[in-house]
Amino acid sequence: MKSSLLSTLVLSAAALVSGVAMAAAPVKTAGGMLVNTAGMTLYTFDNDVAGSGKSVCNGPCAGLWPPVMAEAGAMPEGDMSIITRDDGGKQWAYKGKPVYLYKSDMKAGDATGDNFKNVWHVIKP
Repeated sequence: MKSSLLSTLVLSAAALVSGVAMAAAPVKTAGGMLVNTAGMTLYTFDNDVAGSGKSVCNGPCAGLWPPVMAEAGAMPEGDMSIITRDDGGKQWAYKGKPVYLYKSDMKAGDATGDNFKNVWHVIKP
């Protein structure tokens, strides 16, 4: 009986550890800005309120500025947190502000959305 309980605990701990490892924030710094793991530039939107836990970029806005979604089991770390979108999806946030990609950026390092309409900005950690 003890062996079975011990095996269950070991397997549960292994599953927990592997789940946390897979759920790390998908960001890094490159060229003085925050990018995703593919090297695509990340942005914040001035109309989002830091710490509100909300994104105001939904519908057509989210089509042009895709939110950086968090995988199930993702955990906040450092300056990265997770908010809940209006549709119930989970989105990464940097210092409390939701994080987005820009649809017109075609390759790693592009930052064509920086200062778009003076409300979209590259994240510079």
